Amino acid sequence: MKNNHFARFAAAALSLAMLAGCGGGTQNTDSSAAGTSSADPVELTVFAAASMTETLNRIAEDYKAVDPNVTLTFNFASSGDLLTQIKEGADCDVFISAAPKQMNALDGSLIEDTDKNPDGLDELLDGTRIDLLENKVTLAVPEGNPKGIKSFDDLAEKLKSGDVLLAIGNSDVPVGQYTQKIFSCYKLDEKALADAGVLTYGSNVKEVTTQVSEGAVDCGIIYATDAFSAGLDTVDEATADMCGQVIYPAAVLKNSTHADEAKAFLDYLTTDEAGKVFESVGFTTLA
Repeated sequence: MKNNHFARFAAAALSLAMLAGCGGGTQNTDSSAAGTSSADPVELTVFAAASMTETLNRIAEDYKAVDPNVTLTFNFASSGDLLTQIKEGADCDVFISAAPKQMNALDGSLIEDTDKNPDGLDELLDGTRIDLLENKVTLAVPEGNPKGIKSFDDLAEKLKSGDVLLAIGNSDVPVGQYTQKIFSCYKLDEKALADAGVLTYGSNVKEVTTQVSEGAVDCGIIYATDAFSAGLDTVDEATADMCGQVIYPAAVLKNSTHADEAKAFLDYLTTDEAGKVFESVGFTTLA
């Protein structure tokens, strides 16, 4: 009998030990899973000026190693077109424009300034706006420079005499607005020049660059970075007195559904690694 009682006791003890072991194992598994959980995949939509196409596509490849869970989707167009899309409710996480004007129109801190923010919009996430880059406005020519254009001074004289065909950006895009300032500096009447048939237009800087690259025009006013990317020669560079500084501001938008990831990407754009890519094509980093 004693042996029988002892056997029952041993069996019960063994069962309790096994249950305790299972319980302990479950706790350890849960703890381990919580500690190794990874972020869900995220898609960030970045609206950026067309002049950033080459650099941001290169940076996107580098960013895969920084955060493999983030997929970057770019919408490249003129800053004016991008602003219109944002105002119409397009999904956008990060906006980078080729001039402060388009960013100002979304900046709630300027809501009392009807010249800069005419619609009283407040679309930027507080504390995220930065001046990211500076570019230069240049006078680019096709291969061989058939008309022998030497400078902006020379261009102004040739435009007045009707001896040159110049490609410029539309008035609603930054490169076109910088061009208008250059015309003002030289006291050139854009309408008179257009009526004289010495101007052609592009809806963004890439279209202007293409006209020069294909030799469809004698010269074009484009950014230094676009001239570099297209392998075009430039004969002159506009000074700040001629057209002001060419500043590229950037910000995260309030309607971003992935604000943390958007801020992280914007932070990355200010790193030395990203800066080397920007500077390789002629941008000057500011942030």
